[in-house]
Amino acid sequence: MRRERRTNQNNTDSWLTTYSDMVTLLLAFFVLLFSFSEIDAQKFRSIMSSFQGGAGVLNGSTTLELDENLEPLEDTLESDLESLKDLLEEYAESIGLGPEIVLSIEERGLVIRFMDKVLFDSGKADLRPESIEILSSIAEILNMDEFSSRLIKVEGHTDTVPTGNSAEFPTNWELSSARATNVLRYLVEKKGIDGGRISSSGYSFYRSIAPNDTNENKQKNRRVDIVILKTSYEVMEPK
Repeated sequence: MRRERRTNQNNTDSWLTTYSDMVTLLLAFFVLLFSFSEIDAQKFRSIMSSFQGGAGVLNGSTTLELDENLEPLEDTLESDLESLKDLLEEYAESIGLGPEIVLSIEERGLVIRFMDKVLFDSGKADLRPESIEILSSIAEILNMDEFSSRLIKVEGHTDTVPTGNSAEFPTNWELSSARATNVLRYLVEKKGIDGGRISSSGYSFYRSIAPNDTNENKQKNRRVDIVILKTSYEVMEPK
């Protein structure tokens, strides 16, 4: 009888060990999913709480405690980008350039799109005098405490019309790069934006947002984008 009881006890212990191992693997799986994705902090807490207090999940019935103010989780909500978008939209409307300064939150962050001649004359890379005040106001917003740690990319784009092989801009590569660089230099050299948080790129006509088949569409493609990166994309930038 004693041997039978001991056998039954061993079988029960073996089942609990297998169950505990399975639950631990599930916990590791959910944590791995979290590390590769942006999820709502509250949902993550709900998932984790379902494991807390489970028998055998962690030694000594240890549970995982999540700080309610844990910064990386809260930051995934990107609510500050929404606030920044609202501020910039209000500013664009106030100066009568609502249709010419297009703002959108995309996968990689907030895109501030300056259409066609807002910043530059046709075929030129020198900032227009009228554009200085616009960039100055935007720089002041980007330097506000709640946005001052955000990484910024400045991207120049053109249409497919050749530059005429001028000595200054032999192709649209040089023109798009020079425009992006001049915006960057103004923001850094004149408005004090930290050069470590900003970079520039020129894409010629290879990242168009409309077919280059009409004058209207070509006008859409002639643009400069200032991109305020989401936290998840900042890790891809060189340190």
